[in-house]
Amino acid sequence: MNDRRTGALRHRLSLQALSRVSDGGGGFTESWEEVTQLWAAIRPVSGDEAPRAGRLEGRLSHVITLRYRDGVSPAMRFAHGLRVFEILSVVDVEERKTWLHCLCEEKAL
Repeated sequence: MNDRRTGALRHRLSLQALSRVSDGGGGFTESWEEVTQLWAAIRPVSGDEAPRAGRLEGRLSHVITLRYRDGVSPAMRFAHGLRVFEILSVVDVEERKTWLHCLCEEKAL
């Protein structure tokens, strides 16, 4: 992707963070809360299958490119409709605080 082409950011994604709320009994419940919506480019990188719980499960990796935003971390995820992308790593391209490349793995809900 040519990082200078803003039109390439054609996917509207929800950036989400994990929220833990006390249940009053010493435990907690977890839910994903939207931090913001942003425009990004999604580029598939690789896919494979691996055995899990006695069956084959497909995995698909993507690079998601967005304008630089402070605070994006591997503890977060992106959502696009019913698609969920867990963030594995975040790279500040050329360390210029202009673009972020996030290596993500798509998860089935």
